[in-house]
Amino acid sequence: MRNQPPARGQSIHPGNAEPGAPVLRRVRSIYPAGSSRRPDGAFFIKRYRFLICDSARQGAEQVVDSLITWALLHLEAPGRGRKKAGAAWQQRELYRIFFYDCPPLLNRRQHPITRQVIDFSQTREAEFRKLLHRRLKRRRKVALRLGRLADRAAWSIKPGPTERLLAQTLTAADLAASDVAYDVTQQGVDMRIGLDIASLAFKRQVDQIVLIAGDADFVPAAKLARREGIDFVLDPMWKAIPEDLHEHIDGLRSTCPHPTSAARASDPERTNP
Repeated sequence: MRNQPPARGQSIHPGNAEPGAPVLRRVRSIYPAGSSRRPDGAFFIKRYRFLICDSARQGAEQVVDSLITWALLHLEAPGRGRKKAGAAWQQRELYRIFFYDCPPLLNRRQHPITRQVIDFSQTREAEFRKLLHRRLKRRRKVALRLGRLADRAAWSIKPGPTERLLAQTLTAADLAASDVAYDVTQQGVDMRIGLDIASLAFKRQVDQIVLIAGDADFVPAAKLARREGIDFVLDPMWKAIPEDLHEHIDGLRSTCPHPTSAARASDPERTNP
């Protein structure tokens, strides 16, 4: 059984925050960011669907509730609750939660296998993404940053079927509709993340940045922030990261529910124990 997200309607207070390490100043900034190399959606959504359930079926409102809840947990020191923190809880403030994504694809294209015309604007994923963005815009202290999808007007064969084609265990005539994917890439997302991190660091608006991501594309921005004295924490949502990535961050912490043993065994991207 997958982990359960916070119940809908659960009280969330983005304006309050608990102190972490005593040396930190008053403001923290939390960045949930998608992976620019994953045209099938943001890194957060991909991991959410693995850890919790299919977010498109669950509903955008519950996904946003989970996002904010897990982000705010970073404002609490590990192992400390609000009661233990006492009056110090009121001395800290969340700056903002930034969410980076792209608008959904709205084109119509013919599938190369079935020859059927697919209207991407009417897919379940497009409807979910549009609703998710609307819900994010309405939340307090949440900023939605949108890049764009570069449409190459081309289909590509997925890695698994490609390997079988090269091994000659599969022929082109045997390809199924699910063996191909429409080829789009995110553009402008990494640039927006880098600009926002640089702006907050140079203006001394925050003392800590938490980045929810799963790859190393953020390293140049992280180096800049750390040189400016920012405490830079990575939240990979329990995804295992390369060992050499640790030298570019100040801490590693995931606040979403830990995957079960069965889920870890089936995780295609490996899970931290």
